[in-house]
Amino acid sequence: MNTRIAIADDNNFLIKSVKDKLSFHSDISIAFTANDGHQCLEKLKLDTRIKLILMDIEMPRLNGIEATVQIKQKYPQIKIIMLTVFDDDENIFKAIQSGADGYLLKETSSPELYNAIFQTLEGGAAMTPSIALKTLNLLRSPMLIKNTESEESVKLTGRELEVLEQLAVGLPYTAIAENLIISPSTVRRHIENIYKKLQVHSKVQAIELAKRKRII
Repeated sequence: MNTRIAIADDNNFLIKSVKDKLSFHSDISIAFTANDGHQCLEKLKLDTRIKLILMDIEMPRLNGIEATVQIKQKYPQIKIIMLTVFDDDENIFKAIQSGADGYLLKETSSPELYNAIFQTLEGGAAMTPSIALKTLNLLRSPMLIKNTESEESVKLTGRELEVLEQLAVGLPYTAIAENLIISPSTVRRHIENIYKKLQVHSKVQAIELAKRKRII
């Protein structure tokens, strides 16, 4: 079964370069390409089966960071890896804040890009080593350090986590069911399990606790 991904970049030569890098891998298919964030959002309306987007940052109309914010609000199940030439602290920090799941430089080789895609789909956070180091330095900043709470950890399944992420952006059960290709009754069952594991009784309590525990 092919993994359907999309590429958003305003440079068609670089889109072709990414396509060439992934052409060696038969288990990945490029569902569509877009030249800006707005076009990417429009194409997503027609095809929500996309698993992952390789997103450039500097694009006209709607840049990659702004597009990532909107995509994560509407389709939180879609993973996004920033694929860019920018390695400055500001762009890295903004990308993380926007909800990006990974951050790679465009010099990334074909095997590295392929591995990064599946690492991200499995819940990892793929980063070019130099970007990972910069990210660690950002997190070491006193401005970003938060007191951690010594609370018991909660183990949610992958599907429960997906449902919770969708709840957190305010999507109704029917939209969650459509996005995750499951029935509304299955969504309700997952939510009941989430409430039980988090020991809460409402959506608001579940989201607040999940954010406090850094589950989402």
